[in-house]
Amino acid sequence: MKAIVSVFARDRKGITAYITAILAENGINILDISQTLMQEFFTMIMLVDLADCPLDFGALQKLLKERGAERGLSVHIQRQDLFDAMHKV
Repeated sequence: MKAIVSVFARDRKGITAYITAILAENGINILDISQTLMQEFFTMIMLVDLADCPLDFGALQKLLKERGAERGLSVHIQRQDLFDAMHKV
């Protein structure tokens, strides 16, 4: 299964390293990544592969939200099929 991970926060050092480490710890492969700064705000969107992740999707959502909150980050994950269906024209 593939998913979209989005991260939003005030810019500071180490955000990408922190989030990608959490993903790696859980066997999640990053397939594509885009990040940008919008004035003082950091944004990152990743397409990830969950095939080797031992957590069920709900547990992964909770983990990312909680670990992100520890650092003042807004982290969301959504299944790619659901994301595609919501954004289909």
